[in-house]
Amino acid sequence: MARAGAYKSEKRKKELLRQKKQEEKRHRRIKKDSATDEKDEPKITEEKE
Repeated sequence: MARAGAYKSEKRKKELLRQKKQEEKRHRRIKKDSATDEKDEPKITEEKE
């Protein structure tokens, strides 16, 4: 019996690892982009009249 979570083949396991790494890179890139966007844009404060 195969244990829970076992892959049917090494090829499938490698493919899933590759996809996971791509997603992690994508998340880091989005996080980095959002952090730089906040720094580049000056903060606009509304003045009370």
